[in-house]
Amino acid sequence: MPDLPATAQADVPPARDWWKSAVVYQIYPRSFADSDGDGVGDLGGILSRLDHLQRLGVDVIWLSPVYRSPMDDNGYDISDYQDIDPLFGTLAQFDDLLAAAHERGIRIVMDLVVNHTSDEHAWFLDSRASADSPRRDWYWWRPPRPGHVGGQPGAEPTNWVSLFSGPAWQWDETTGAYYLHLFSPKQPDLNWENPELREAVYAMMRWWLDRGVDGFRMDVINMISKRELVDTPGGDPAPAAFNGPRLHEFLAEMHREVFAGRPPGLLTVGEMPSSTVEQARLHTDPARTELDMIFQFEHVDLDSGPGGKWDVVPLRLSRLKACLGRWQEGLAEVGWNSLYWGNHDQPRAVSRFGDDSPHHRVRSATALATVLHLHRGTPYIYQGDELGMTNAHFATIDDFRDIEALNHYRTAVAAGADPVAVLDALRRKGRDNARTPMQWDASPGAGFSSGDPWIEVNANHVEINAADQVDDPDSVFAHHQRLIALRHEEPVVAHGDFTMLLPEHEQLYVFTRSLGGRELLVAANLSSEQRVPVDVPAEWARAELVLTNVPSAARPSQPDDADEAAAALVLGPWEARIYRR
Repeated sequence: MPDLPATAQADVPPARDWWKSAVVYQIYPRSFADSDGDGVGDLGGILSRLDHLQRLGVDVIWLSPVYRSPMDDNGYDISDYQDIDPLFGTLAQFDDLLAAAHERGIRIVMDLVVNHTSDEHAWFLDSRASADSPRRDWYWWRPPRPGHVGGQPGAEPTNWVSLFSGPAWQWDETTGAYYLHLFSPKQPDLNWENPELREAVYAMMRWWLDRGVDGFRMDVINMISKRELVDTPGGDPAPAAFNGPRLHEFLAEMHREVFAGRPPGLLTVGEMPSSTVEQARLHTDPARTELDMIFQFEHVDLDSGPGGKWDVVPLRLSRLKACLGRWQEGLAEVGWNSLYWGNHDQPRAVSRFGDDSPHHRVRSATALATVLHLHRGTPYIYQGDELGMTNAHFATIDDFRDIEALNHYRTAVAAGADPVAVLDALRRKGRDNARTPMQWDASPGAGFSSGDPWIEVNANHVEINAADQVDDPDSVFAHHQRLIALRHEEPVVAHGDFTMLLPEHEQLYVFTRSLGGRELLVAANLSSEQRVPVDVPAEWARAELVLTNVPSAARPSQPDDADEAAAALVLGPWEARIYRR
């Protein structure tokens, strides 16, 4: 084990609940910046672009996995938790990145993937070597279904379907048993019922904190406690594999063994699909010492039909407001929200929730950002969203790289689905949309790499790139800067109460934030409708206009009387305003 560096968390001033006023920026390293020309982003590339993040004003980097990995799932299949994959660099480079970020007042949160490992991890190699291995019970091993021959269709211990398509059980000839993998067969699930396994995970986490990292974003952490391994309706593993009976116990133990007694300033975020408001309230209640906040998936499932993720249906704004409003209300007194439109697992926000046409892209990207950042919770910016990057519009299945998309296409087409329809769904919701290279400039490689990128650069990088935006006061980048500064400077943004207005309106997203004697009105027309009146008291139009996404030359003048005020509260396409009184 290498010596630990001198990097200290004291470089970033600690404070309790600091994350309520913070903004987090997610970096997907493979696609952010490539420093060595091999077409894959790396730690050196991130280090070279830290000034971009400092200029943007973010407080935290969430770093997607850079551990050693066979890259079956782009690093979410980890073979060594305590080393950096050579594709991304070295531990020494990581230490340099950590120190450079801390010098800029930016914390780094690591992606923690401990529901599963790679099948090439030493733990799993030992576990599968013998049924008598001391680590055998570190994973979920089961014999074939009674009356069936192992390895034959139908012999799997349960009918569960993997979240990446196909059976969730893999036959292993070595010991004549199946192992559970809720994702790829190369991602066997860890058995958290085993206390020795849990202590090994906690020791690894302590090692990274001692190294100087500022916390963890915990991948599918609500899957670490499983219920009975029995058949479920339709083979859906969620009823048995999500939010199991010992989840709260495990998270409390993790906090006690890893975080308790350390100086304040660390951040813990749990990714928790299928979680409810009530469950989130328990997980994020400070008195229970489990997590600071969670990622919920409810709002990003609203455009999925009965057939699941790939059954794409229109999204009504009233449904989106009802969903996010319920989370705001449910975590108002206890707990905390994570705020996001997109990440490495979601399509681009402006293509999904906005209008990515040339005429409306900038305005819709900034309107969506305004709405997100003014909710109560901690906002997350996914790399490129500060530029208004869009979906990639892949031409054929050969343009995709994601294992989830490729498996779904193969499975669906083999089952008789129309390939054209399947491809259309992948274009709209496939994860590769978020994974095309960061668009730094208009050069052929978009400033991402001097080599051939691992996935094609979006052709619109000529029009959409950081170089064109960072000095433009009317750009998507500049609007994000202003939103971040407002959160840092205005306590009501981080700490104020939230009240939804006009919940049934299908074009307007309107709410207030209030704290003490100060109140903000946030009003956004999330549609291409030309003129939409905002039905709130006219005196709001005479309040201070704090922020708008309309260029200064086109902003309305301050009204003098009630009639002018009422007329002023009319929003154009994708127009957003924030008033203060």
